Amino acid sequence: MVHNPVGIRSLTLSFPSIIRTKDYYKENYPELVAQSEKKNLARLLSPVKPTPSNEFEIEMMPYLSDPFRGTIEKRILGPGESSLTLECRAAKDALEAAKLSLDEIDLVIVSSLLPEQIGYGNAAAIACQLGLQSAAWNLDATCGSTPIALQTACALVQAGMYRNVLVVISCTYSRFVDEDNTFSWFFSDGAGAFVVSPLELNQGILGTKAVNTSVLCDQLFFKPMEDRQGNQQIRLHLSKSLMKVMGEAATGLVRTCCEGAVAAAGVTLDEIDFFIFNTATAWFASFCVRVLGIDPERTINVYPLYANMGPVLALANLYHAAQLGKIRENDLVLIFGFGAASSACATVMRWGDVALGPVPVNGV
Repeated sequence: MVHNPVGIRSLTLSFPSIIRTKDYYKENYPELVAQSEKKNLARLLSPVKPTPSNEFEIEMMPYLSDPFRGTIEKRILGPGESSLTLECRAAKDALEAAKLSLDEIDLVIVSSLLPEQIGYGNAAAIACQLGLQSAAWNLDATCGSTPIALQTACALVQAGMYRNVLVVISCTYSRFVDEDNTFSWFFSDGAGAFVVSPLELNQGILGTKAVNTSVLCDQLFFKPMEDRQGNQQIRLHLSKSLMKVMGEAATGLVRTCCEGAVAAAGVTLDEIDFFIFNTATAWFASFCVRVLGIDPERTINVYPLYANMGPVLALANLYHAAQLGKIRENDLVLIFGFGAASSACATVMRWGDVALGPVPVNGV
């Protein structure tokens, strides 16, 4: 089979202006911190039984003495900021890095967790604000959106339907979790964007494996509620059994997708130069290392910098790995991500000459 070289041409990140550290919560919510083991975050991120029963819980154990469960700092939206403002900035930087004009973009694929408007996504709004005349689609794969959007964009370019596709990913959890809820220590905001285009011979996407995550359908949901003033608001709810179900399912998802992707690419796990995971917990990278039996030096964990940014984590890990020189042109790279009630996906690519946007400074 002839390989049509298509993959990532440029990559950027975009973050809100406010950084929250552990000290902020210790100073502003001392009673909450003191009682943290009885609150939501500790109830969620704790083993089901006193002793760990799976690889996920084994890697969780070193963090149980920390009320923040490994969170060091996080980003949240400031005044005048939204998922749309982060997305537009990331999109502009991705186009500038790729040295492409607006007219050279044929399609925009956007995944916002969640979009600004209830009922439809941000794609058309981004096209309007940037002045793009191309098609604009919304895609939803929850926290697995990055590899799914990458697969979709590459397939369309490989098929010859489009030449340059702009993909924009965002997550703004702070809009849906109250600050006095310990869940808020775990959640963060951010955005990223990348351009998918034809690459040099033998570069780009080589193989992909995706499966559904229906086992997690009842574990995470958004629910309309009223605040103390009677105003409608949407809040994120996590099932008490989420970690139990995830711990039982995650090992199989990682192995199935990663082994399936390398098989589709015609390579082995040993040949992969670098692994990228969506590090939704402080220990997710080490969990994947254990499951796949790989060298920890062959991956990166940006959770300490950003906490849980959902689908943006895969892009943040990828960006920082490339920016630090851990990934170089023609390296074999595997990206894995998964989202609740959606899909898990792994993609193997041969890294091209990827242009990086500006390095985030203090999150901006």
